[in-house]
Amino acid sequence: MHAVTVTDSPTPDVESEQNRLSLSTAAARNLATTTKSVPQMQNITSRWLLKVLPWVEAKGGAYRVNRRLSYAIGDGRLTFTNIGADIDVVPQELCELPLLRGFDDVEALSALARCFQQREYGPGDVIVERGRPQNELFLVAHGKVDKIGTGEYGDKTVLGVLADGDYFGDKVLAGPQDEWDFTAKAVTPVTALVLSWQDFEQLNGEAGALRAHIQRAFNVGDRRQNAHGEAEIDIASGHDGEPDLPATFVDYELTPRELELSVAQTVLRVHSRVADLYNNPMNQTEEQLRLTIEALRERQEHEMVNNRSFGLLHAADLKQRIHTRNGAPTPDDMDDLLATVWKEPTAFLAHPRVIATFGKECTKRGVYPSTVDLNGHHVPAWRGVPLLPCNKLEISDNRTSSILLLRAGEQNQGVIGLHQTGIPDEYQPGLSVRTMGVSEKGIISYLVSTYYSAAVLVPDAIGVLEHVQLGRED
Repeated sequence: MHAVTVTDSPTPDVESEQNRLSLSTAAARNLATTTKSVPQMQNITSRWLLKVLPWVEAKGGAYRVNRRLSYAIGDGRLTFTNIGADIDVVPQELCELPLLRGFDDVEALSALARCFQQREYGPGDVIVERGRPQNELFLVAHGKVDKIGTGEYGDKTVLGVLADGDYFGDKVLAGPQDEWDFTAKAVTPVTALVLSWQDFEQLNGEAGALRAHIQRAFNVGDRRQNAHGEAEIDIASGHDGEPDLPATFVDYELTPRELELSVAQTVLRVHSRVADLYNNPMNQTEEQLRLTIEALRERQEHEMVNNRSFGLLHAADLKQRIHTRNGAPTPDDMDDLLATVWKEPTAFLAHPRVIATFGKECTKRGVYPSTVDLNGHHVPAWRGVPLLPCNKLEISDNRTSSILLLRAGEQNQGVIGLHQTGIPDEYQPGLSVRTMGVSEKGIISYLVSTYYSAAVLVPDAIGVLEHVQLGRED
């Protein structure tokens, strides 16, 4: 067996370095000053909502929305529960029906909820037909239904779209009504809970309080009010001579809503050694604060869209929520949304992927949205109204989202942002950075806080196109 002698030979890199005729760039970089960017953060977005909303001072930490007295009854949606494929309506939710509003007998409501029968309909099935007797109440638990009527010239017209939580035929609770004046047809698979007049009449025999409440509500249902449900102001016009003029007054809500400023906070920690020694060329504390504030502003916009108390998705009036015709957002759907906020609309807000889907639908129809200049940015627009991206309008697990349309401004009776400036240790308007001291480990702590909220001054200041579907196959 022979021993093998290994001789170290220079690697190609070392050999090339030995044969160099000048200093290498790798070595030269050790003597050069590196140009650095400030810390980058992928989570930062354009935050268009915070830019388009006018900000109003809430000096007392709260803002009261005063409105005219309104008789808004029966404009809610129903909630359902399910065990497997069996669906039931939540009994207390039946009070969203106009004739049951204010009825608080839980036992009677539970008995009424048990009288509903579950029915399934396929796409294209006729649920009720125009001209047939109206003797059933329908609650749409899941799916989408078109209300189809007859136009002036005999053509079929879609009067509206009903979806999860909506209902029709509710006047049956007061007794059998005249014939249906529209046809209800399932657009998608539909699950409905149905109450027949016969079943309800049998229950009414056992629940006298329920019958009495319904009759009272039915008899006083025609209160004097305008098209928006507000108490009517009596005015005379077009008269001659000297007739007696009507006397009137403007009535206000007795319990207007008050919005308190919400808060987003965090504690930023910076080691004193870092703050003292490593500030060239960038101030470490300032960069830490900058990125922390960016994250706070992102959370602020998220809350102003999604917060269940004051977020715009939840603050939108139920009558201002509409549904797409076929799932994907089409030009027709956007026009319908514009009809909900037709008085000086400011902007649409939608997830970037929803905007892309809308662009595809426009391309299919040979329609090309225009662009407008907004604060120096060219943004897409529909009918001249900017269509702004906002990733806080999230996409659900089943690939649906919503599109917001709002009118902004206090003078326009629109949507406003609320904040308070001049707070202690203010770093930006409505945002403070307060030093909390230095710990025994030499860590400096800063309390970073921002205070905000949003208010919808009148219901028609915001509209929502719900259940916008992405990636739908045609």
